[in-house]
Amino acid sequence: MKWLWILSFLLTFTATQRLSAAEVKIAETKNGFQLLVDQKPFSIKGAGGDGDQALLAASGANSLRTWGIGNDTEARLDEAQKNGLKVALGIWLGHARHGFNYEDPAQVAKQLADTKAAVLKFKDHPALLLWGVGNEMEGFEATTDPQVWQAVNDIAKMIGEIDPHHPTMTVIAEIGGDKLPSIKKYCPDIDIVGINSYGGVQSIPERFAKARLEKPYVVTEFGPPGTWEIQNNEWGVPPELSSTEKANIYRAAYQKLAADPHCLGSFAFTWGFKQEATATWFGMFLPDGTKVAAVDAMTEAWSGQPPANLCPRIDQLEVVGKPIAEPNTTIEARLKVVDPEGKQPQVKWVLFREMDEFNTMGDYRPAPPTFPEAITKASSTGATVKMPQVPGRYRLFAYVHDGDGGGAVANVPLKVAGEVSMEDLARGRKVPVPFIIYADDMNGSPYVPAGYMGEASAIHLNEQSTSEPHSGKTCLQVTYNKGDGWGGVVWQSPANDWGDRPGGFDLSAADTLEFWARGEQGGEKVKFGFGLIDRDKPFYDTAKGEIEVTLKKEWQSFKIPLVRYNAGRIKTGFYWTLGGQGKPVMFYLDDIAFTKSEQ
Repeated sequence: MKWLWILSFLLTFTATQRLSAAEVKIAETKNGFQLLVDQKPFSIKGAGGDGDQALLAASGANSLRTWGIGNDTEARLDEAQKNGLKVALGIWLGHARHGFNYEDPAQVAKQLADTKAAVLKFKDHPALLLWGVGNEMEGFEATTDPQVWQAVNDIAKMIGEIDPHHPTMTVIAEIGGDKLPSIKKYCPDIDIVGINSYGGVQSIPERFAKARLEKPYVVTEFGPPGTWEIQNNEWGVPPELSSTEKANIYRAAYQKLAADPHCLGSFAFTWGFKQEATATWFGMFLPDGTKVAAVDAMTEAWSGQPPANLCPRIDQLEVVGKPIAEPNTTIEARLKVVDPEGKQPQVKWVLFREMDEFNTMGDYRPAPPTFPEAITKASSTGATVKMPQVPGRYRLFAYVHDGDGGGAVANVPLKVAGEVSMEDLARGRKVPVPFIIYADDMNGSPYVPAGYMGEASAIHLNEQSTSEPHSGKTCLQVTYNKGDGWGGVVWQSPANDWGDRPGGFDLSAADTLEFWARGEQGGEKVKFGFGLIDRDKPFYDTAKGEIEVTLKKEWQSFKIPLVRYNAGRIKTGFYWTLGGQGKPVMFYLDDIAFTKSEQ
């Protein structure tokens, strides 16, 4: 019995040691600052994103960054612990542009209470490195709101009282304007300044030093120059660097920051991919999960050794002649690509419609439509593209794969000459039915789910959920992470427009909006509809419809009729809204389309 007691004690002691929280402190050095984890120096070598954590660790990283607390937070922390990674755990704070009002005491108090609950839940997790209090909640203007900073400091002070073992960090968009002076004045309880910086990242050490802020900093996002930092071409779109060119930027930025004694480390962006301007602008992986050269660059920077298999190198992508063509005419593109290991790369050519907007301030955007029929000839050295009939802006991508997990990507903007008349835009482009808004394996919806309403920070859309789709392999998963308040999302044309710009579609050929929906638990009450823009706006919806339903766990078909309406211009093609139901709500959507009933 004595041996059994000793064995039980040892097992309990081992489990306690394994699950105990790390002690994280900031020490001042002769020249700057040093992060200490359990009294040992720790320089942050990390990335932010949802990509493969095991690969991140194998690449030499020691940490990852998140942006908010969600249903998957505990699982992500557990996975990080398994892979030997520490986590800068983000706490999302409300943004004024999303509807959060820092002048409303009730909203601010609720945000503080929600944060406290999250801190109490996760403060003892062994993977926790530090708390990220907000992300760019101060906005992008030169002058910021003192009430935002006061709310940030109140949260940091609360965290310090209940979790003195992990420092607090607030994350800002660059360091211009009054941001650093405001942190110095209003946020004494913030321990670390987190900085998201792209085109200006290599000058951060010098610019931060001039601010004379007696705090250390971490660069919480860095990568290639943003769309807002690139000069547009002659028809107003920013050219994108190739993945080969971006890798050099990642490497140089990391080296510059690592040499600054006031910098505690950095997080590359993004460990995964994100549709922002394009699907590849900030991604360190292609949408199919293939790594690109930024991963190779960071692997060598973090570990001191390059990976065994290097990504293909793109030396050139160019258009033969002018990149502007008449409708239905062809354009020739040439590509020069080399694989370091001598493999013969495979190249996939894709023509996308250009995004309506490029600077989305980090907000989610779906991929725009593609035109597979436009690629008439394709090889590893070039492609012939028959441009669409509709005038406008397009972008040709060359996706390169080496067959061994390595890839590369480059693109070139193109244009079809001619103008779409204001009369056509005001009326909406006439389209045939069925007119699909969401279905399996779509390459982008004609309407953009950009109109977040209510408690926007509590809303998450996963357009590639594999949880029992109605048809095909995927469905749309919707999560509202609060038990109170309200939220919703509108599918818009164009994105982020509430009636001030032309757009939309002429759906007079349809008489029904049809979709399928189911609840995660059953009993979820949700409103669905189309046509939210009233006639007080210059470009309003000419038809509208709405139903309120109680979902079941099984898929149900729902229909909203259009037969009594003039559907000549529908700018908001679909939406959902719901009120707080005492707990988080999750439901699923699939096969959303405007259709014509059989006669």
